[in-house]
Amino acid sequence: MRLARRLAAESLGTALLLAVVIGSGVMAERLAGGNVALALLANTLATVGGLYVLIEVFGPLSGAHFNPAVSAVMAWRRELPAGALLPYVVAQLVGAVLGAWLAHAMFDLPVLQVSAKLRSGTGQWIAEAVATFGLVLVVLRAPAGRAAAMVAAYIGAAYWFTASTSFANPAAVFGRMFSDSFAGIAPASAPGFVLAELAGAALAVAAHRLLFSGEDST
Repeated sequence: MRLARRLAAESLGTALLLAVVIGSGVMAERLAGGNVALALLANTLATVGGLYVLIEVFGPLSGAHFNPAVSAVMAWRRELPAGALLPYVVAQLVGAVLGAWLAHAMFDLPVLQVSAKLRSGTGQWIAEAVATFGLVLVVLRAPAGRAAAMVAAYIGAAYWFTASTSFANPAAVFGRMFSDSFAGIAPASAPGFVLAELAGAALAVAAHRLLFSGEDST
């Protein structure tokens, strides 16, 4: 029952996160009058606020990973039981798709969609590796009680300083494949993003070990 509650929290939290990201993207695009910078700013602010609140709400239940890369790192550090990793990832992926569908339903869009928005190229992949590297390093180093604010602030900054607008999350990539909206990503572009994110997460773990090995044996 305890694991079931944690999985429910991860799925619901990821669904709400994707609803925030996609829904705010739809609203921003409708209201920005063609100003892409303004639309991205609105999308960023909504994501920062939503992510902060969701981590605060679900953190005590499941750790509020909402992200397979973060869950994999936590399992490697033995902070998440190894047997819970696959269920966590499945819950996150299911939640991501449900969140996309929820956003579409709220805005009277076709619920079932596949994105046609191509996001590819070396710069995009480097950006995703950098975005995920920073996110995982923040997760590993954030002091108790400050993780929500630090993670949300980093993601908000990374929306603007990375060429990819910082997905930094394989579950977000998966969910956004099913939304042909401002926040979408074409299925053909998804594998490159996911591989870059996993590489960024692995580099963050290596950097953490190198820089802080005296403080943390893992």
